[in-house]
Amino acid sequence: MKKLIAALLTGAMTASLLTGCGGSKGASGVQSATSDITKVLRVCLASEPDHLDPALNSTVDGATLAVNSFVGLYTYDKEGKTVPALVTDTQISDDKLTYTFTMKDGLKWSDGSDLTAKDFEYSWKRAADPSTASDYSYLFDVFAKDSDGNINVKASDDGKTLTAVLAAPCAYFEGLLAFPTFMPVKQEAVEAPADHETNPGSWASEAGFVSNGAFTLKEWKHNESMVYVKNPYFYDADNVKLEELDYMLSSDDTAMYAAYGADNLDFIDSAPNDELANLKDKDDFYVADQIGTYYVGFNVNSTLFEGKTPEQANAMRKAIAYLVDRKTIVDNIAQTGQIPANTFIPDSMSDGNGGIFKQNTDSYTYPDEASAGYFPIEVNVDKAVELLKEAGYEFDENNMLSASTPITLNYLTNDGTAHIAIAQQIQQDVAQIGITMNIQQEDWQTFLNDRKNGNFDIAREGWLADYDDPVNMLEICAPNGDDSGNDDMQLGLNSTEYAPDWSEYIDLLAQIKSETDSANRVSLMHKAEDMLMDTGAILPLYYYNDFYLQKGNVSGDYVNVFGMKYFMYVEKSAS
Repeated sequence: MKKLIAALLTGAMTASLLTGCGGSKGASGVQSATSDITKVLRVCLASEPDHLDPALNSTVDGATLAVNSFVGLYTYDKEGKTVPALVTDTQISDDKLTYTFTMKDGLKWSDGSDLTAKDFEYSWKRAADPSTASDYSYLFDVFAKDSDGNINVKASDDGKTLTAVLAAPCAYFEGLLAFPTFMPVKQEAVEAPADHETNPGSWASEAGFVSNGAFTLKEWKHNESMVYVKNPYFYDADNVKLEELDYMLSSDDTAMYAAYGADNLDFIDSAPNDELANLKDKDDFYVADQIGTYYVGFNVNSTLFEGKTPEQANAMRKAIAYLVDRKTIVDNIAQTGQIPANTFIPDSMSDGNGGIFKQNTDSYTYPDEASAGYFPIEVNVDKAVELLKEAGYEFDENNMLSASTPITLNYLTNDGTAHIAIAQQIQQDVAQIGITMNIQQEDWQTFLNDRKNGNFDIAREGWLADYDDPVNMLEICAPNGDDSGNDDMQLGLNSTEYAPDWSEYIDLLAQIKSETDSANRVSLMHKAEDMLMDTGAILPLYYYNDFYLQKGNVSGDYVNVFGMKYFMYVEKSAS
């Protein structure tokens, strides 16, 4: 399962668990390791994390846990720029294929043992190994590989330098170096459990595991709370003022907001949807920029399209895009200044060549030139009807579907007040021409399994970029080569006779990743998005931003455009 934003997660925490919080206790009533409350930050981001192994994590809330408990060769600073963390020098060859990193002296794991370049060689090869089953193993495709398929990464014998050889120049390579999947794990710790080969993440399934970031996990009450404490061996420990991070595990936005209002939490990034209008003008309400898209994904192998040609099925999906009122969704539901979307690649994403992708149209024109997108933002019922007629549907003189050619959609979503409200808006939008849409609301784990297994026609989706390059958006839509289908949208390779043919799209992605001419690469990425959007499998709704509530006595934290929140430099004064 590739990642969804943290606000989408659901949990079992209830409001009753919040009673008795306060004083020297954490958000969920856990006794803090320190009695000085100014040294404790109490946070709620989401429910129980799937994985704390950085190689296996695939959610944004999990990434936030990772960046505060692990650190890679590079990290993000407060300005959102990648900066060296564990290296003193980076040498890049003239052809931009070979990187040589010199490690800082005296680096340690949280258990006090030495951390060297050899740990990175092991960790990267482990994450790239199919047997580890990392959802992000494809990120290591940027590396050159030997005849056995191993990535070309090598530590020096003394562990002071790490050399990495790429298959092609990679404009976003530094972003990868700061991404959780590229963070180190200690081989001895990873391989200690007896089941480590069949359960690669078992080493980090309970508190007390070895890490190298600012904080280490001391206590974990599953589905309730986590307590992280300062790591004295962190490379920048002198600048870490907090002694503890206390996490409440919940995505019940009502319970979360109640705990924040009762001063039992210092930081939350979700609130009940009906509270947003009142919160937006508060001093403790913040909105951060993000690079990502909230969208709807179709299962192109759904029996909804049975009996249609691939072209007719495409037309059916694209018709829905013309019916959805994005402006109402943004203004009345999302409510924090999001921008309605008519492209999949976010409007703020760079082009990998020093510009903004959506603005790089010197040699490219969007299908809807006026809106710089694939369709106008405004609802266009006539266009939707025209497309459905092309797909074989009949309408009366009032543009209502004939009873002889009905359409019934099953919309799958997880819990969350905003997600349900968006589903209801779409339900209302498609009903204006007689389409019936049933909303199936599920808890998080059931939702993930049903979506992964293709038990839906249409489902809510969200993707925050892992790094600032359009290929990150495009590659998540590549169907699996084993014909098992994309986890999120079931884009199998010709799984049904009415599904699109994805072979050209997959070939195009390979060209993009090997292209060395930046202008040609931009053109290829526009072509790939054209192909993707022509299938109608993606129905973009809006471009993300990120809101959060933070107490006035908290400062020093920062959020990057990829949704990761950094708490290691927080300072907290007395209330």
